[in-house]
Amino acid sequence: MSEQKILEVVAALIWRDGKFFACQRPFTKARGGLWEFVGGKVEKGETKEAALIRECREELDAEVAVDDVFMDVTHPYPDVTVRLTLFNARFTGEEPKMLEHQAFMWLKPEEADETVFCPADKEILDEIRRRAVHG
Repeated sequence: MSEQKILEVVAALIWRDGKFFACQRPFTKARGGLWEFVGGKVEKGETKEAALIRECREELDAEVAVDDVFMDVTHPYPDVTVRLTLFNARFTGEEPKMLEHQAFMWLKPEEADETVFCPADKEILDEIRRRAVHG
């Protein structure tokens, strides 16, 4: 049995008025139609922060400031194992545009249960809800 590929990915946890930003994956991609945090793959020779800034430009035509790490998650999918670093971040310029995703929205932590996220994000959503309750 061959070693499963490990993919380094980054994503942004962006808050506004008590809600966080979520994007719906294109139906043509793996896990299409599921919701996720904006982000993507870290390219060879790129820092995680630089990758996140690039991905937000490519996917949303939006500038972000990247802050500290919210949490790290490793999740095995049938086709790949994802090592995800979620950063606290914020939009610093124009409002995001839908260049790649099916949709995007702002969600309250308690609304996340009604939205189907990628399995790798479950642990993150649990932590977001936990912190929202405990401050």
